[in-house]
Amino acid sequence: MPFQVAMEVPFSESSPKSPSPDNNRQMAFKIRSSKFRHIYGTIPKKDLCYENIRITRNTHDSNFCAVNPKFLAVVTETGGGGSFLCIPLKQSGRVDPKTPHICGHAGVVLDIKFNPFNDNIIASSSEDCTVKVWSIPEDGLKSNLSEWIVDLHGHKRRVGYIEWHPTAENILLSAGFDYKCVLWNVEQAEPVNVISCHDNTVFSMSWSQDGSLFSTSCKDKKLRIIDPRMARVAAESPVQDNLGSRSWKSVFLGDTGRVFTSYHSRFCDREIAVWDIKNMSAPMRTEGIDNASSILLPYYDQDTKIMYLAGKGDSNIRYFEIDDESPYTHYLNSFITSDPQRGLGVMPKRGCNTDRCEVMRFYKLHASKNLIEPLSMIVPRKSSVFHDDIYPPTASLIPSLSADEWISGQTRGQILMSMLDGHVTNSPKVTSAKAVQNKDSTLSQAPTITTYKAVNRPRPEGSVSTQPYAGETTATTNHRSIPASLRNIKQLSTNEEFVSIKNEKSNGVPVDTPDGPMSPSGSNTVKKVWSPTSPSKATTNGFPGGDNESVTHVKKVWSSPQSPAIPRWFGETPTNEAELRKAYFKQLEEIGSLKEQISLKDKRIRQLEEEISMLKLPVAGAESGEGQSEC
Repeated sequence: MPFQVAMEVPFSESSPKSPSPDNNRQMAFKIRSSKFRHIYGTIPKKDLCYENIRITRNTHDSNFCAVNPKFLAVVTETGGGGSFLCIPLKQSGRVDPKTPHICGHAGVVLDIKFNPFNDNIIASSSEDCTVKVWSIPEDGLKSNLSEWIVDLHGHKRRVGYIEWHPTAENILLSAGFDYKCVLWNVEQAEPVNVISCHDNTVFSMSWSQDGSLFSTSCKDKKLRIIDPRMARVAAESPVQDNLGSRSWKSVFLGDTGRVFTSYHSRFCDREIAVWDIKNMSAPMRTEGIDNASSILLPYYDQDTKIMYLAGKGDSNIRYFEIDDESPYTHYLNSFITSDPQRGLGVMPKRGCNTDRCEVMRFYKLHASKNLIEPLSMIVPRKSSVFHDDIYPPTASLIPSLSADEWISGQTRGQILMSMLDGHVTNSPKVTSAKAVQNKDSTLSQAPTITTYKAVNRPRPEGSVSTQPYAGETTATTNHRSIPASLRNIKQLSTNEEFVSIKNEKSNGVPVDTPDGPMSPSGSNTVKKVWSPTSPSKATTNGFPGGDNESVTHVKKVWSSPQSPAIPRWFGETPTNEAELRKAYFKQLEEIGSLKEQISLKDKRIRQLEEEISMLKLPVAGAESGEGQSEC
């Protein structure tokens, strides 16, 4: 910690003035005061740790862990595909080796993130070039989960990082090793924008506090500030010649308009820097840390303005206090343990224990053991009462905007809650920005984008309730309350070319499936469509089975537009036999798709008529007085 020492000035007759007592007080040495100066870390007892978890040995530089007040998720070491474990947070101690996993990826899972507005929703990215969204039951998994909610295909190479939007609901950002970032609307299972401004691998992504911008660090040694709705670079640093070739990270410093970076220099020294997004010509401050070889992962607490630095393979966690004035970063202390860490999961502030004055909680993945340890960062206070100076209002579970509102150009800050009783403390204003533009031209830069989404969910036999399921939002409930026939007409548009129908029973009423040329496979009708990113065979991980289910799955394909209005083969004569054959089969596929849509609509109409007739029976019996109880 830098400090100043006053130098004594000897008094002499030749001196113009003798030092006064006030001057002596000002010249005494100064130490910067901070309420977080004495913050320290604690390791819990063994029964509060999580043992016997086969943590992944992958060398990717993500956290491999996600946590919220309900669940703990960690990527595990498995063979033949990718899976991760998701257990209730209170289920500490020795974990049963037969604990159910989430296992729907065909490749190794690289990153997982919980939805900040729904503790039961988690997203995962994998080496199979896909991003999947899962729903966790309220009481945890009872068996292996392989049925996803949404399956997003848009990257040509493995997807290394994902980040949920901090204020808008159901907006997800993914970065792949194909040098592209894709912005997804998870609610509609469609891409919003494809950002292809990077010339090399993206190493990290970080949203600003209001979600209007995000920063990326890239292997081309440039720090970029990107406007996601316009899909363009808002600010960019020059090539940093002092950077080494290893991975480096960036993170937004709340609402200050600054970005924090951690990197290796050309001489393999680990350094940190602070950037102003309004002037990216040079960093505002750089500071050396040490000369270790591991990658520094930054974790910023925007409530207390403390930056935690943890290296993969290190056994310590450094923390700095961020200030608005120079020198902007102030070293506080280090928490040192005896075992190295593979990654850290961060508990949201609403999950911290205020009775212990806990300001941050990490879940440490041990690099050499099958062990996860909760590490609590505590501010020493004598009293156990609530301290509002170290617990300002924090982010709540209430989203500020819907996905459509944010896409249309609205920007709104986070809705905050009190850590004392959980009540909302603010009502942020809505500001306008430019909406998503040039969508067609942006998507044309990417390959064919394929997404899979379950249109309607399984319902118990004989149930016609419209109450939401566990973990289901009001918007989802409203969507489910719309008749399936209307939903299918809306969803099955000209750019949706894959329909898989499985109707064995619906509310206890058997449904007859027409046989003929429009449905050659009986009750299960699958039509494959080739695209550069489509799997070689039909994906079955997200197709839930069961005797009492009525499930409709839709595959949406967004491809580069070939002509503004009409297909190419209608405007000009094909140049060769291959193009003519391609146009012919394309027309056959479109005709078959339209026939399937008509068959689906007719089938659903008959199904609804049977449901109405079944519902009229108990109503008629009630009017006649039959079957009524005497109580």
